[in-house]
Amino acid sequence: MDALSISSLPISYDFRKETWRHTLLLSFQSLGVIYGRLSTAPLYVLESIDPEDIRSPNEIHELFSFVFWTITIIPLLKYAFIVLRADDDGEGGPFSLYSLLCRHARVGLLPCNRSSGKILHQEEDSASKGKLENKARRAIEKHKSCHYLLLFLALLGACMILSDAVLTPAISVLSATSGLGRSLAKISVKFFSSDKTKDHVANALKKYVPTPAACAILVCLFTLQRHGTKRIGSIFAPVVIIWLFFISGFGLYNIIHCDPQILRAVSPVYLLRFMKKINLSHWKLLSSIVLCIAGTEAMFADLGHFSKKSIKITFICFIYPVLLLTYAGQAAFVSKYFGAADAFHLSESIPNKNLQHVFAVLSLFASAVGSQGTITAGFSIINQCQALDCFPRVKVVHTSEHILGQVYVPDVNWLFMTLSLAITIGLHDVSQLGKATGLAVTSGMLVTTCLMSLVIALYWEKSLFASVCFLLFFGSIEAIYLSASLMSFFCGAWCLIILFLLFMMIMGAWHYGTLKKYEFDVENKVSIEWLTDYSPGLGVSRVPGIGFIYSDVETGIPAFFSHFITNLPAFHQVLIFVSFKSSPVPYIPENRRYLIGRVGPKEYKIYRCIVRYGYRDNVRDTDDFEDQIISLIGEFITREEYDCEALSSPEGKMIFLGSPMEDGNALVSVAETSSSTCAPTVSGSESQRHLLDIPADSANPPITRKRVRFTLPPKSPQMRASVREELQEIIEARESGTAYFLGQSHLLARKGSNFFKKFLIMAYVFLDKNSREPPVALNIPNAALLEVGTVYTL
Repeated sequence: MDALSISSLPISYDFRKETWRHTLLLSFQSLGVIYGRLSTAPLYVLESIDPEDIRSPNEIHELFSFVFWTITIIPLLKYAFIVLRADDDGEGGPFSLYSLLCRHARVGLLPCNRSSGKILHQEEDSASKGKLENKARRAIEKHKSCHYLLLFLALLGACMILSDAVLTPAISVLSATSGLGRSLAKISVKFFSSDKTKDHVANALKKYVPTPAACAILVCLFTLQRHGTKRIGSIFAPVVIIWLFFISGFGLYNIIHCDPQILRAVSPVYLLRFMKKINLSHWKLLSSIVLCIAGTEAMFADLGHFSKKSIKITFICFIYPVLLLTYAGQAAFVSKYFGAADAFHLSESIPNKNLQHVFAVLSLFASAVGSQGTITAGFSIINQCQALDCFPRVKVVHTSEHILGQVYVPDVNWLFMTLSLAITIGLHDVSQLGKATGLAVTSGMLVTTCLMSLVIALYWEKSLFASVCFLLFFGSIEAIYLSASLMSFFCGAWCLIILFLLFMMIMGAWHYGTLKKYEFDVENKVSIEWLTDYSPGLGVSRVPGIGFIYSDVETGIPAFFSHFITNLPAFHQVLIFVSFKSSPVPYIPENRRYLIGRVGPKEYKIYRCIVRYGYRDNVRDTDDFEDQIISLIGEFITREEYDCEALSSPEGKMIFLGSPMEDGNALVSVAETSSSTCAPTVSGSESQRHLLDIPADSANPPITRKRVRFTLPPKSPQMRASVREELQEIIEARESGTAYFLGQSHLLARKGSNFFKKFLIMAYVFLDKNSREPPVALNIPNAALLEVGTVYTL
C-alpha cells in the first residue's frame, strides 16, 4: 500500500463545529486546490478567440459584459449561495445529488439499490417515508423511464467532470507554455544580428517549445498528486495568491491607463447590444467566453475536501473581485490596442517587458496549480462511483486522518496523465482545447442544474414553481453556452465526445455487469434449509475452525458455496456469511454499520454479517476486520434474546451492532505478537490476484503478525450456561484456524444475444480482469484462501 494510506479508519471531521481559525486555514488551502482553475482561466479565455471574429473595440466591451454577468450568475449566485447548500453530509458533485434523490424519492437503479433483502430497505426507506408525498415525487417514482434518466444524468455529470480533469491540465499548461515560447522568442532576438535568423529562431521557439514543455510539466503535476490535498493545497496556495495579485494589479493598471470606460460594460445593456446583432460567428465567441467559469464545478465537486464556509468565503471575498479586475483590465488593453499582434494574449497586457518574462515563469506554476481543482474533483467522483458500484475496483488512498473526502486514486491519476498527454500532443492548440473544455464545463453545469431542480422539489420540498424557476433561469443561460460550444464541434469539441464515450462505456459496462451478476446470484442462491436439513444426507462433515464466506447476497446460501459443498462435502465448525452492502449515503454511523444474525438452528453455529458502508467510508481498509466480526458475533450471542431493536428476517433475528463493546459481557480480546512463516498477509486494498500469485510453499522469512486471542469474561455471573458454551465453541474454533471462501465469477453472453449486450459483457470482463480484485478487508494468508469459480451465462 502507498505510504500515504493509513491503516486505521479516518475520523470524520465535523465541519459544523469548525472554528474560524480552521475555516481560514481551509480557505487558504482551497486556493491551491479549488480556485487554481478559475484563477488561471484568464490565460486562455480571450486567447482562444479568433481575432478575425471581432469587428470593433466595442465588441470587446460587450464580451466583457458577458464575462461579468456569467461570473456573477453562475459561480456566485448559483453555486456559492444555492448549490453548496445541497451537500450530502459534506460531500458534493452530481452523485451526491443523485444519492439524495435515491433516498428521498426511491429512484435508485444502482446495484446497491436493487437489494432483494427487505432488511436493509427497512432503515434506508425511513428517510423517504418521513417526507410528505407530493405529485412530483409520485410521478417520478411511478415512471421507470425517469429512473433511467436520472441515472444517466448522474453518470453524464460524472463523465464531464472526469473529462474536465483530463482537458484542464492540457489547456492550462499549454496556454502557459505558449507564453513561455513567446517570451523566449523575444529574448532570442538579442543574440542574433540577421533579421532572417531572428525570425527563424523566434518562430521555431514559438512552435516547438510549448508542447514538449507542457508535457514535462504535466508529468510533474500528476506525480505530485500522491502527496494529498492538504500538502498540495499548502504548497500551491501561495502560488495562486501571488498570481492573482500579479494579474489583478496589472488589470487595475490597464483599466486606468488604457480604457476606464470598460467599467460601464457591467451594465446589461451591453449584453442586449451583442444579442441584437448576433450571427453565426458571434455566437461561436460564447464558446470561448464560457471558459471564464471553467473550474466552477470544482467548488461543489471538491466539497468533500473542504467546508462550505471556507469555499464560500474564499470566493466572495477574494476570488470574485480579483477575477473581475483581471478580465476588465485585459479587455481594456485589447480595446485600446485592437488589431495589434498577440493583443489577445494575457502576457501582452503586462506593460513592462521585463515583467513579461516574470509573468511567463509565474504562469507556468499557476497553470499547474490551475489543474488541481478538477483533478481532485475527479478523484472524489471516482471514489463515489466505485463505492456505488459504478466504476471498476481501484485503489483509493485516504490522504487525511480527519477529512474523509480527501482521497487520492493512483490508477486513475495515471490514466488522467496518459489521456492529458495524448490530447496535448494530438491537438497542441489552445483554441481547440478551449472548445472541448467549454463543452465539458457547460454540460456538467447543466446536469447539476437539472439534478438540483429535483433536489429543490423532492428533498428541500419547496414549491414546484421554485424548482421550475431555478431550472429555467440557470438552465437557459447554460443552454446558450452549450449551443455555442456544440457549434464548434469540428474545431476541437469532438475530443470531448471521445472522452465522454470512453468514461461512459467504462461506467455503463461495469454497472451492467455488476447488476446482472448480482441478479444471477440472487436467482441461483440456495435456501438455508438446503444446508441445515439436506446436507446431512450428502454426508457433510464438520471440521474444526471458522469459515468466512464472502458473497453479494444477504440471504440464503451463495451458489458458489453450494457448488463447493456438493463437490467437497465438508464445512467448518463455525460458518460466517459476510456481505458488503454499499448505500447511497456518505457514511454509515458506527452503531448501524454491522447487521449480525443467526442462520438456522443454534446447534449449527452459522451466522451472517452484513457490513453496510457509504461512499465516504473506508471500512475495507482495516487490518482487524476479522477480529471485529468475531467480537460482534460474541456480543450478538449475549444480546440475542433480549434486544428489543432486533429486525426480523427470513432467516431469523438480526441486530444492528457497531464497534465491539468493552463492557465485559461478551468475548474479551487479548492482543499478542507472534512470528509466522506462512505466506505474507495482504491488506484489504491489495489485489486478491497478488495473493494467488504467491506459492503457499515458497520460502519466506518469518514475519511478525499481530494476533488477537479471545477469552471469556472473567466475571459474568449473569451469563447463562448455554451462552457461555456457545462462546467457548467460537473461541475454540478460532484457535483451530480460519479459512476464507471467495467466489470467482466468469461472465459469458448467451448464444443469440444482440451485439450491444455482447459488447457490454466483453467490456465488463476486460475491466474485471484488469482492475483490482474485490477487497476482502482482511489480512488473508495465502494458505487459508479458497476460490470457487462460477460461470455466469447472461
